[in-house]
Amino acid sequence: MTEHRKLLIVEDDHGLQRQLRWAYDGYQVLIAGDRATAIDLLRAEAPDVVTLDLGLPPDPDGVTEGFETLGAILSLKPDTKVIVASGHGARESALRAIEQGAWDFYQKPIDIDALGMIVGRAFHVQALEAENRRLAEAGASVTALGGILTASPEMLKVTRTIERVAPADVSVMLLGASGTGKELLARGLHEASPRRRGAFVAINCAAIPETLLESELFGHEKGAFTGAVKTTEGKIELAHGGTLFLDEVGDIPLPLQVKLLRFLQERTIERIGGRKPIAVDTRIVCATHQDVDAMVAEGRFREDLYYRLAEIVVRIPSLAERPGDASLLARHFLKRYAHQMKLGVNGLAPDAVAAIDAWGWPGNVRELENRVKRAVIMADGKLVTAADLDLAGDAEPLPLNLKAARDETDRRLVRHALAQAEGNISNTAKLLGISRPTLYDLMKAHGLQG
Repeated sequence: MTEHRKLLIVEDDHGLQRQLRWAYDGYQVLIAGDRATAIDLLRAEAPDVVTLDLGLPPDPDGVTEGFETLGAILSLKPDTKVIVASGHGARESALRAIEQGAWDFYQKPIDIDALGMIVGRAFHVQALEAENRRLAEAGASVTALGGILTASPEMLKVTRTIERVAPADVSVMLLGASGTGKELLARGLHEASPRRRGAFVAINCAAIPETLLESELFGHEKGAFTGAVKTTEGKIELAHGGTLFLDEVGDIPLPLQVKLLRFLQERTIERIGGRKPIAVDTRIVCATHQDVDAMVAEGRFREDLYYRLAEIVVRIPSLAERPGDASLLARHFLKRYAHQMKLGVNGLAPDAVAAIDAWGWPGNVRELENRVKRAVIMADGKLVTAADLDLAGDAEPLPLNLKAARDETDRRLVRHALAQAEGNISNTAKLLGISRPTLYDLMKAHGLQG
């Protein structure tokens, strides 16, 4: 049924336009030679997939117009799969485009068959994501990359980004607060990559004293220091052929940053006390909750190391930025711990749902899991209450501004009703005493749907 699938080709070369139109006669092909035309077609036709030449007029030798077009497309229709064209040697532009939301890239000169496979895959993934969004709107959860449980478009966008970059052998930096699932995402990236048969090795750089961190990362030879009774491989070496996850990479001391940079540049290491370089093929994925840009500006983190580690940067939303996920995860943890501890608790009381929805979750998923686990133990009846969660009376106060207060009240009521109705749109509308179209409008206005 490809005849109904709309493909927008943004390309100013008329000969290439004709070639691509001919190659994709199975789709409804739309052609644009500049940004203005592309945006007009996007508004009118809402294509699911776009191929975009970054070298658009008026700067065909540059990429400014191309990146502005990419940004405009994703701003108007964020679920669009944009496949960017990258000239020979323009790897940095391609990586930048991926980081800014492009779905994939292809290199000129064009191989029609290869590009056709990318376009076909883009349509297939777009259809799967549309189904995921439909399930999310119906209150169903999606088990995404790394076993992440979510119904939030914000988190699904993160997992889709990681799935896109997993096959490319580039370093990835995950930025997010503690408890947002950085290690789960790093493991998911590894499992989705060609290195999945190799080892996934994780190390928390903040949990190891500075004096031991170098040995943990690079290993040591027998007799290198007091207590070194045998030769020991470091984490980098143990992850050969696989992935090394450096959690809290911002805590690596400056002298050790130099040695890590040398490994990333030369792909060889030397153990402490050793003199022989050892070739190691290890992919680095790192994470931190710190502001790395500020650390670089203050001289606490090497700028050259940052650019080596952060070829792709992925920012992970907090639990408060993932509408609906707190209640969803709370039910998941409740079932898990009630089963593990063989307790009779089987659900959340209405006040518990309201409290979970209203709480800001500064500790993110880790805090939620700990509160639910404790509540399952402390609950007197079959339902966990707000008091069991130690959240009674902890709802955030409404803002003093009248319009902001009304908006906040609407948002809380809609989310509360959705949680009560377990995501069922008809039942939620009945609880609120409004029509389904009005509910959809409210959900859209407050970012409660994909």
